[in-house]
Amino acid sequence: MTRDVDCLASATLKNLRERWWDAAFTAFLNDTLQPRAGRRILDVGCGAGIAEVQLSRLRLSQVQLVAVDLLVSRVAQARAAAQAHNIRAQFSAADACALPFTDGAFDSAFCIAVLQHIGDVPKAVRELARVTRPEGRIVAVEPDNAGRYFYSSLDVGMRAYESAGLLFASLTRAPGDSTNPSVGPTLPTLFAQNGIEPLSVHLFPVSRAQLGAPSEAMWEARRSGVQAEIDRAPGESIRRLGQDYMKLLDRYATEASAAGSTFV
Repeated sequence: MTRDVDCLASATLKNLRERWWDAAFTAFLNDTLQPRAGRRILDVGCGAGIAEVQLSRLRLSQVQLVAVDLLVSRVAQARAAAQAHNIRAQFSAADACALPFTDGAFDSAFCIAVLQHIGDVPKAVRELARVTRPEGRIVAVEPDNAGRYFYSSLDVGMRAYESAGLLFASLTRAPGDSTNPSVGPTLPTLFAQNGIEPLSVHLFPVSRAQLGAPSEAMWEARRSGVQAEIDRAPGESIRRLGQDYMKLLDRYATEASAAGSTFV
C-alpha cells in the first residue's frame, strides 16, 4: 500500500491523515469495525469528518455513527462535510480522556491517528474500553514515526535527510510536548493492560518513490513545510538547525534538477 507522504517536509505523520487515507484503508476499517444494521459506532477524534465521508461511500444502512473531537472548529468542519454528503451522523466536542457517554454505549469505537496527539494515552484507551460494550470492537491506528527509511541517489540528498532528522528530533524533544510520536507499536500492550483483548495487528507502510527530478512545486511544498516547522521552533538553536537544513534542501533541489531522469 503506497501513500504520498514526504519525510523531508514533516517531522511526523501527526497532521497528514488525509494524505494516506485511501479506499483500501476504508475497506480495512469496514472489515474490522463490522458495521451492521442497528449498531452504534463511535469515532474519537473525527477531525474534519474524513472517516464519516469515506464510510458513507460503502452505503452502510441503519448504522448510527457518533463522532467527537476536542476542537469545536473541527466538529463544525465534520458536521458540514457530513451535511454536504447527506450523511446521518451525530457530532459533538469531547475530550478523548473524558468521553461523555455511559459505559458500554457503543458496539464499536475507533480512533485514527489520534492517540499520538494525547499526553495520557492509557487514560484515553481506558475510555475507549469503557464506552464500548463487552465483546465489542475497538480499532486504533497510529504511526511509528521512529521507523523511517530514506534513499537518494545524490549524496546531498542523504545529508539533507540527516539534517531533517536533527531538526525534527529537536522539535520533538522541545519543552511542553508530552506526546509519543511513535505510539503505534505500543498499542497491543496498552490494550491488554486496559482490559482490551488484542485480536490482530495490521501494518500500513507509508511510502513514496520518485524516479526523475521532482517538480518545482514539490520543492516549494517541502520548503513551506520546513519553514512552518522553523516558525514554531521554541529556541534559536533549533531555528539555526532549520536554516542549515533549508540550505541543504535548496542545494538538493539544484543537483536533482541537474541529474534529470537519473535521479532517484
